[in-house]
Amino acid sequence: MDIIKTLAEEFNIKKSQAENTVALIDEGNTIPFIARYRKEMTGSLDDVVLRDLFDRLAYLRNLEEKREQVRNLIAEQEKLTDDISASLDKAKTITEIEDIYRPFRPKKRTRATIAKEKGLEPLATVILTQLIDFPAEKEAEKFIDAEKDVNSAEEAIAGAMDIIAEIISDDAQIRAIVRNLSMSGIVNVKAVDENAESVYEMYYDHSEPIKKMPGHRILAVNRGEKEKILTVKIEPPIEAIYGRLEKRILKGNPYTDDILKAAIDDSYKRLIAPSIEREIRNELTKKAEDAGIKVFGENLKQLLLQPPIKDKVVLALDPGFRTGCKVAVVDGIGKVLDTGVIYPVPPHNKVAQAEKIISDLIGKHGVEIIAIGNGTASRETELFVVELIKKEKLNISYIIVNEAGASVYSASKLGSQEFPEYDVALRSAISLGRRLQDPLAELVKIEPKSIGVGQYQHDMNQKRLGEALGGVVEDCVNSVGVDLNTASPSLLSYVSGINSTIAKNILSYREENGKFRSRKELLKVAKLGPKAYEQCAGFLRITDGTEPLDNTGVHPESYKAAQKLIEICEYLPEDIKSSGLKGIASKIKDKSKMAESLNIGVPTLIDIIKELEKPGRDPRDEMPKPILKKDVLSIEDLKEGMVLKGTVRNVIDFGVFVDIGVHQDGLVHISQICNRFIKHPLEAVSVGDIVDVKVLGVDIKKHRISLSMKDVN
Repeated sequence: MDIIKTLAEEFNIKKSQAENTVALIDEGNTIPFIARYRKEMTGSLDDVVLRDLFDRLAYLRNLEEKREQVRNLIAEQEKLTDDISASLDKAKTITEIEDIYRPFRPKKRTRATIAKEKGLEPLATVILTQLIDFPAEKEAEKFIDAEKDVNSAEEAIAGAMDIIAEIISDDAQIRAIVRNLSMSGIVNVKAVDENAESVYEMYYDHSEPIKKMPGHRILAVNRGEKEKILTVKIEPPIEAIYGRLEKRILKGNPYTDDILKAAIDDSYKRLIAPSIEREIRNELTKKAEDAGIKVFGENLKQLLLQPPIKDKVVLALDPGFRTGCKVAVVDGIGKVLDTGVIYPVPPHNKVAQAEKIISDLIGKHGVEIIAIGNGTASRETELFVVELIKKEKLNISYIIVNEAGASVYSASKLGSQEFPEYDVALRSAISLGRRLQDPLAELVKIEPKSIGVGQYQHDMNQKRLGEALGGVVEDCVNSVGVDLNTASPSLLSYVSGINSTIAKNILSYREENGKFRSRKELLKVAKLGPKAYEQCAGFLRITDGTEPLDNTGVHPESYKAAQKLIEICEYLPEDIKSSGLKGIASKIKDKSKMAESLNIGVPTLIDIIKELEKPGRDPRDEMPKPILKKDVLSIEDLKEGMVLKGTVRNVIDFGVFVDIGVHQDGLVHISQICNRFIKHPLEAVSVGDIVDVKVLGVDIKKHRISLSMKDVN
């Protein structure tokens, strides 16, 4: 297989793009580095395409390795023919290669191997070739042998049928036929106990075509089956399968047809159907996981790239009933100013005491925003805050912060290292406050799957999920850029070319030598060599260093070109430090000629111009700002037809969950997202979007809110 040609065709790109990208990957370059600084070579492929190409490259190389491995294993048995070799060359999936190898795979002792030991293989060959013109029983009599435990013609035929059944089962083309026909079958789901109450009741008697079953339902029934609440069975089109197999194998010989039909039946039921069902279930699960991981990744990306609320003193409240509400005040850069615990909600109800503590903290530290976690007792804590704002006439806003993963971080080794002087509960409050100030910097400290913007993430292949989400975090961190002098080791470890060891070494260097004054200083960090420097330098920012370009996304390898461009456009390097070189783009009449004169490509020139115009720019600033609140709304206040503004919290296959400020997120079903047809909600909306919604219905008892985004005025 020509892997480069295959990649070019599958991704609809030029062969040179595929060739260059593979070469860059093989040289050890990271995806963010390739996407950002090697656009001329890749044709400006973005990080999403590059990651898909990287995964596909790994699969194709694994496929080639498997192909040659199987070829050699068959050759070692001296059974490799031109036809088998040609079939191996044509195989496009690992499953096809495994089907070809199946007849040659060393087997445990089976009914067929026992029959072969009894010397019945020649009889099986005679029956399968269907060349006899007399009853098969007569031929079988020749194989009666008491010493081999073949005592009758019937026993001989039974043994021959076992051999034939295995031959049919091992035939790669037959397996392909059965697999393809089975995919047009039905998934039947039943309840183990129809009277048992569970969240799976909608699947207690559920049937659906295999090809139409969406990923979220596949993962749901898989979980129900694992919990022993559901049974799941593939129902293939049996008649069609038997018809195709009989047409392929039978030749209309009256002396062998009945025997072969029985062998086909045995082969299908005992050998083929169970393994094909497992394959189909595995394939359905993998596709569902792939789709789920993609949705999770997109949600995570939008969550990580939510705009930070910068330079604001935040008072964070991590609500709780019995253990109280944990309080933390952090300054504009996330430094902890104060902590405490209040008990304004049941069972303690120490409202007056709590009001005094919060009022004092607000006055003492100049608090501008209150962040309230959305977990247990959030509703009651929100009511307390609203009453306090009204009573004290405070010029202050509050916001509900998703606390998913905060407890995971606070109990982690990293949490204890960052805040050894605070207990677990207070660390959680600190994390909530800092999460509001800079979601990306704080959320990278939490395992991505614990952030809570996916569906059925705990049922997926954890290794694949971890790799995919790690890639999303890496892309987000590098797209924003990282302040070299303030970033935590957690944030630094996601920077292109930097692992956890180098991240810790950067922190150690910072502690010993003070702030970095230039990117070049990175080369003094232990274990950060020239290759790592090449990969990471462009993504690290130094706001007040000796080189103005160090606070931009311009890579050091392009400094000469950037400096020459600044000179040509009659600016001074120091101008970058003030407000950027606004208007520089208008001074360049012909980008192609300018790029040629600077000895760089046009894509690199365009990127340099953007960076010079807005040094230190944060792409998150262009995202919709979070909704700040001053009053509270309860689920009882909601009325059908009411129009509200909300924030998209999660996007799943069948709809989106929107926070409308009543503690319980409302669901906008996919059919209520927009007037045009969409296959997936992600086509129309993303996590973090601020949207207008209309209340369709409210079920207070079940805490369910139905919303619509259609025709909202």
